[in-house]
Amino acid sequence: MKLDIETHLKVRLDRPTDILLQIEAADIPEQRVVECSLDHSAGEHFARVPAQDMIGERIWLRAEGEVAIDYTATIEPRRDLSPVPSLEALPAHRLPGEVVPYLFDSRYCQADRFQAFVDAEFGGTSGGKRMEAICDWLSRKFAYVPGASGPHTTALDSFVERRGVCRDYAHVTIAMARASLIPARYVSLYGPEVDPQDFHAVAEVFLASDDGEGGEWQPVDATGMVEAADMVKIGVGRDAADVSFLTSFGQLQLVDKSVSVARA
Repeated sequence: MKLDIETHLKVRLDRPTDILLQIEAADIPEQRVVECSLDHSAGEHFARVPAQDMIGERIWLRAEGEVAIDYTATIEPRRDLSPVPSLEALPAHRLPGEVVPYLFDSRYCQADRFQAFVDAEFGGTSGGKRMEAICDWLSRKFAYVPGASGPHTTALDSFVERRGVCRDYAHVTIAMARASLIPARYVSLYGPEVDPQDFHAVAEVFLASDDGEGGEWQPVDATGMVEAADMVKIGVGRDAADVSFLTSFGQLQLVDKSVSVARA
């Protein structure tokens, strides 16, 4: 199965400004980039740099005035994962060093504030069963409400409000996973069933492999919108701050944005 992706951005910059983009599907083993194209208005400079955990690339663009960015791609997901509830948690002393930072608090995910709650609400579960219980709790207690949150909304804010969008569901999932001693990271991606169509966000948790040899990252979408087999990964990070589709280092006005993902 292949997915056709079209993304359009238009921004206005009042003076020469550096912006950092991350909108392209990552070229990684779990998905094949069949074809892709990125067009953008002329700027002072354009440079690619590796993104977090070497998954995907970020693009530096320095420009002024009105800037249009158009990305099109055909991607074939090749993800073959075990059901999350069937997987065990890895003991802390067996976690690879590179995943340990994903146990710590981050800008939007205050995991330490959730420890008492997860112990009380999900006690008796662990590993994949714990993640299944967290997602079930979110599906019952949270409402998906576009516009209900903003760029400064944290996992704790969303937990109190009991509403949000995919970004907020992912942040709460991550915070609760980390509070359960399960490494968790934020994933930006494209998905065909996202409604309304936009960049999508899920959590990824590090659990033991079903063959008992080490561990691997497993996607978890508490919104229930996108199946793992249909996810097209853009990038990963500690939370949304690490993998924003656009970060501006100066004043910027977002004039237009559209995302379309369809089965080829």
